[in-house]
Amino acid sequence: QVQVVESGGGSVQTGGSLKLSCAASGYTSSLNCMGWFRQAPGQEREEVAAIFRRDGRTHYRDSVKGRFIISQDSAKTMLYLQMNSLKPEDTAMYYCAAGRYVADVTVLSEYDYWGQGSQVTVSS
Repeated sequence: QVQVVESGGGSVQTGGSLKLSCAASGYTSSLNCMGWFRQAPGQEREEVAAIFRRDGRTHYRDSVKGRFIISQDSAKTMLYLQMNSLKPEDTAMYYCAAGRYVADVTVLSEYDYWGQGSQVTVSS
């Protein structure tokens, strides 16, 4: 079993920055991938960024490329999402997810463990 807990959300004005953190505990060595998803009211949950834990390969959705950076610590128990140049359309609940056999990082069902979410609000 793995537990993931997010922290670091909040409110910021357009152009500002926030950093989300996700602490993973339990049998973390079983994981091959961790990612960040977001869900705005009335919208489907979507992948924002993901990282394969062993080789560090990353994936970003087009709308955040060049603005967001996903990273993990050397112990691979912490996941981060540095969000820069934030826009109102980035407003959503952000979720940390972890999976043992993720092949397609954009598919929600490939992730086994989810956090409770952290709200990010960007005002214009």
